[in-house]
Amino acid sequence: MSDCLFCKIVAGDVPATKVHETETTLAFRDINPQAKVHVLVVPKTHHEDVVELAAADPQLLADVVATGAAVAKAEGIDVSGFRFVFNTGEHAGRTVFHAHLHVLGGEQLGLFGRPTG
Repeated sequence: MSDCLFCKIVAGDVPATKVHETETTLAFRDINPQAKVHVLVVPKTHHEDVVELAAADPQLLADVVATGAAVAKAEGIDVSGFRFVFNTGEHAGRTVFHAHLHVLGGEQLGLFGRPTG
């Protein structure tokens, strides 16, 4: 989609700090990190959210999760622990309408994100 930020990142039209790439996925650092390690994993083809992605292409969803696991290992958080998050819908706080997986870790996480207090 021409107006999708993540499609523009995949196409190379918008810069991003790439962490990992496969034939079907791209992983890059979040510009507003919510943990010491905060990487986004996107399918290279546009799908509005994870529900649509799962219905349209279950293998691609599996690729996104596998890339998330590869990112966790590459970032050295595979042993200490990490979190995968998909935000779907307005109440989840989704701001970009392209399915994406958040890989969070590198520090003790609170209930969701960094600990408070």
